[in-house]
Amino acid sequence: MISVTPGITALEYAQRRSRLASKLPKDGVALLAASELKFRSGPVFYEYHQDSDFFYLTGFNEPEAVAVIRKATSDGDHVFHLFVRAKDPKVEQWEGSRSGTQAALDVFNADETGDIKDIERNLPKIIGDASEVYTDASPSTPTSAFARLLSSRSPPKSEGLAKILDQATVKPLRNILNDLRNIKSDAEVANMRKVGQASGRAFTEAMRQAWTTEKDLHAFLEYSFKRKGCDTSAYVPVVAGGKNASQIHYVRNDDVLLESDLVLADAGGEYGNYITDITRTWPVSGTFTPPQKDLYNAVLATQRACISLCRANASNSLDQLHQTAEGMLKESLSQLGFDMSGDALETLFPHHLSHYIGLDVHDTPGQSRKTPLVAGQCVTVEPGIYVPDTDRWPGGFRGIGIRIEDSICVQEEHPLVLTTEAVKEVDDIEALRS
Repeated sequence: MISVTPGITALEYAQRRSRLASKLPKDGVALLAASELKFRSGPVFYEYHQDSDFFYLTGFNEPEAVAVIRKATSDGDHVFHLFVRAKDPKVEQWEGSRSGTQAALDVFNADETGDIKDIERNLPKIIGDASEVYTDASPSTPTSAFARLLSSRSPPKSEGLAKILDQATVKPLRNILNDLRNIKSDAEVANMRKVGQASGRAFTEAMRQAWTTEKDLHAFLEYSFKRKGCDTSAYVPVVAGGKNASQIHYVRNDDVLLESDLVLADAGGEYGNYITDITRTWPVSGTFTPPQKDLYNAVLATQRACISLCRANASNSLDQLHQTAEGMLKESLSQLGFDMSGDALETLFPHHLSHYIGLDVHDTPGQSRKTPLVAGQCVTVEPGIYVPDTDRWPGGFRGIGIRIEDSICVQEEHPLVLTTEAVKEVDDIEALRS
């Protein structure tokens, strides 16, 4: 079957919409808007990225679009409306091709379509008598893409829709979509394995080479992701040498790399809108010093143990895995001479061990970390130690920051590591430069 987007067929998109519709009441409506094009300055725009919920249900990857899914019966039967930009040769000469309304029917399998310019006239007819409207984008939320869409029209035209939404029973869509998106299909896992493999190989190639600046390593990783088959980078990479690694989201990436330091790189590619998330830390010189190796192995042992628990039959939640990591790191650091009293652990390991991944780097926002993991969830495992350069800590370890992160798919009996091509054992890292 032909894919609508890389790896995801029209049938899978239709099944997603059916599953959503099955969770709505009869005559209930789900209303979603595409992301807007964002501008850096004047007419200079950023690379476009679709709203992940909208993409998950439609596969449509253009701005100025609205999707409406209306449940028709008590089961999953529904009507799928997709409003998009009409074809316009003059505009397309400047901005590139548009799919248009015919493709909304033929390619994206909408039951009904229309020009987005007519949304104010057509949408009230669809949702006017809805039993409930589920949306995370409404005129009452000024920051939403849909509110901005409304505000771009003249007030008399949008007034009818605003009045309908004000009078309707409006509920958030987020929790329903989180439950759907949190469990990945085989096709989604295959996409995430593909991007994990490509990104992991880029990391290993980077570790083979000598680097003198953060920006050069940054550029190499982003180039390598695309060269190996990714569409783009999933997020702005962290490339942090020496003490910069203690800044968790350091993204300046403009410092020099010293031979005596470690470099921490947190980066990943994106493929078909699915992402991967990898962090590796390695010696700029190619060889760990004894303190660097001791601290690195403490983090690595913790990561290995936590990854082994990313299976459904272990019945662990992400919060429980975090507690496991805290216990192991505290014990290892005590053995290395750290005074772990008071707030020591919070200072040295200030972030959570894990987050969900998928279409977003921090996927399904608001999803609980307290519920046991189930097969099909994809998560990161990323313990780290960041030692401030103060006399509170043992001398040989001051100023060192280490994080090791992989992307994992939870399975029933064992974890599937999606990023295994990025080497992380001390001997393997050092062998790359020997």
